[in-house]
Amino acid sequence: MKATKYYVSPLLIAFLIFLSNFLNTQLFGSEIVNFVVWFILSLFVFATGWFTNNTLGWVHGGKIVFAVIVAMAILSAVLVSFFSDYFLTESLLFENIILYSLRNIMLGSMAFFGMSLSEIITQQRGIENLKNQENKSLIKEDQANSAFIKNEAKIIAEKIVSEANKIAAEIISKK
Repeated sequence: MKATKYYVSPLLIAFLIFLSNFLNTQLFGSEIVNFVVWFILSLFVFATGWFTNNTLGWVHGGKIVFAVIVAMAILSAVLVSFFSDYFLTESLLFENIILYSLRNIMLGSMAFFGMSLSEIITQQRGIENLKNQENKSLIKEDQANSAFIKNEAKIIAEKIVSEANKIAAEIISKK
């Protein structure tokens, strides 16, 4: 049960990419609503990509997201081919297949962007932790070195004092 919940985010990415096939193709038309819908859809795919990286990891999650993108591009091509009356506007069938495939790839790249950003932040935190641990170990090493130098200086100082006492004793005995 625990492993199946991790595959919810790639399924959600697949659903969002599939849903994009039914959106208006006039992205930058006169209505701002078209752009807002695409932006929100891209944001959702970005967030699910982020979640995919956190649950499945960069390597495994990346393979799954890539497979989802390819599968959705193939499914979109089949949909556009079989239901050409619904999907065709004023273009050739091949042009529409390319258009819908590029839309799927664009949304899939948003998932990869979410995964990448999540991975970069995770790796950056790891680097900061390693730097902190390295600094702590360097501080401990420096403290050990300073204690060694301090003990060595004490020994040298005691030697100098004992030699000075010997010389002072010799001078006193000569007097």
